[in-house]
Amino acid sequence: MNAIRNITIGQTERLHKPVFCTALANLVNIVPFCLSIEAIHVIYSAFDGSGTPLDTVRLWTIFGVLVAYIGVMMLAERAAYRANFRGAYSMSAAGRVALAEHLRKLSLGFLSRRDPGDLSSMMITDFTMAETGISHHLPQLIGAFVMPVLAFLGLLWMDWRMSVAMFVALPFSVLVLWSSTKVQQRLSGQQIAAKINAGNRLEEYLQGIRVMKAYNLVGERFTRLRDAFAHLRRACIRQEALLGPFVLLSITLVRAGLTLMILCGAYLLVGGELSLLTFVLFLVVGSRVFDPLTSALTNFAEFRYFSIAGGRILELMKEPEMKGSDEAPAEGDIVFRDVAFAYQEKEVLHDVNVTLPQGKLTALVGPSGSGKSTLMKLCARFYDPVRGRVLFGGKDLSTIEPEALMQRVSMVFQDVYLFQDTIKNNVRFGKSDATDEEIMEAAKKACCHDFIMRLPKGYDTLVGEGGCTLSGGEKQRLSIARAILKEAPIILLDEATASLDPENEVEVQKAINTLIKGHTVIVIAHRLKTIKNADQILVFDHGSIVEQGTHDELIKQGGLYERLWTIQEKTLGWQVSR
Repeated sequence: MNAIRNITIGQTERLHKPVFCTALANLVNIVPFCLSIEAIHVIYSAFDGSGTPLDTVRLWTIFGVLVAYIGVMMLAERAAYRANFRGAYSMSAAGRVALAEHLRKLSLGFLSRRDPGDLSSMMITDFTMAETGISHHLPQLIGAFVMPVLAFLGLLWMDWRMSVAMFVALPFSVLVLWSSTKVQQRLSGQQIAAKINAGNRLEEYLQGIRVMKAYNLVGERFTRLRDAFAHLRRACIRQEALLGPFVLLSITLVRAGLTLMILCGAYLLVGGELSLLTFVLFLVVGSRVFDPLTSALTNFAEFRYFSIAGGRILELMKEPEMKGSDEAPAEGDIVFRDVAFAYQEKEVLHDVNVTLPQGKLTALVGPSGSGKSTLMKLCARFYDPVRGRVLFGGKDLSTIEPEALMQRVSMVFQDVYLFQDTIKNNVRFGKSDATDEEIMEAAKKACCHDFIMRLPKGYDTLVGEGGCTLSGGEKQRLSIARAILKEAPIILLDEATASLDPENEVEVQKAINTLIKGHTVIVIAHRLKTIKNADQILVFDHGSIVEQGTHDELIKQGGLYERLWTIQEKTLGWQVSR
């Protein structure tokens, strides 16, 4: 039952209709057995020397019923086919959407610990396995095990000795497969891990191909991809080689049932305890029952493998989502009280106490790795602190419904991601019901209307995946247009101009100035001149706020900020020389 629950991703209720239709189809398929038995009985009675004439009317009746059965069989099989495949594809489609929604509601802390290749493999490959298991293997297993049970019960009243001989080895066959469960779990886990690693290395190869060309890491020099696929090959071969003997032994035991039945029948025939007609009937039924059962046992290991894949999805679905049900305040200060945060075991923020005032510009500066980005992510509740509380408008962020909070926050980061869609729809992500006029107005404020109109189809121009068809400055301005369209009271800026050329930097800075008017703004800055006029500057070092004040106040203190400012002033005169 646990395997069935896994392969249906916990949605066992979706099996009710497919199982019923499959069982019905299998019951219908018993009709030819019964009719064949009756036909053999009629023919045998006419030639057994008793003088009974051949009942041709009965034979034609049996023939007519068989012809009619073809139509009934088609209807039953069609119903089973539609129920199985529709159920499988519906489960898979709904399951993928549910998993995507669940991932969206998890903290970034959890997602950063998981391998992206693992998650994408789970979303695509594991669901495909579950889909195949429901649509192909599960109906086959049901039919393969229902038929022997029905055959055993039907034949038992004819001769219990022959029935027992036919199926005496079946429990031992199932026991052999069951004994391989732990071995298969271990081998399947290794194969799945190898498959995920190979997928990661392939993605790394495709995304890093420019670096490989630049440093001549081609052919034999780039071994990571080759080694990953070699490891996957070994894992697949190991699984087949070690599980194969269990499957073959199980099939041998099942087939032995037919041999035992023939030996038993021959012995009973010689002793005069069994009629030839009964013996023939057992041969007909036995030859029909064992073929689908053998096929099902052959695929049983694969069914268990699919179950393990479904179990991985269920484990991920159990990960707790970020809690909170309260409405987010319309506005207010953001207050950190004794806040600490750690990435796994490494604490990166230590007992931070600070207020980010409403309607003011707060800048975060400091060396790399000092905790600036972490504090900004806590403001948006990408994570929850390990100690202390973050308040917005006097309300603890942990009590606010995460999506309600995100309605109050707009973010513009250094690395902009655009979806493979039109310019218009990429901007519309800031406000799903925005009109074309609102989108155009936001684009004008973000200083990107002019370059959009120069594109082949204007706002309907398709953007490459990740925004690959646009420059860095163009992508940055589109992300600012999103934020302007959203009209959220809190703006988070993570060094939005750091990697831009001077011309684009000027345009982006104009857009940012439009965006931040009248909002609570938190900005991470490495170029200190861009935040010289901030209402307050927080200086971070080793996870703590070591200085706080305006630019002039911090310069007078002669501390870390003053040293960073002096270093940047000196670099303005640097030149590249030979």
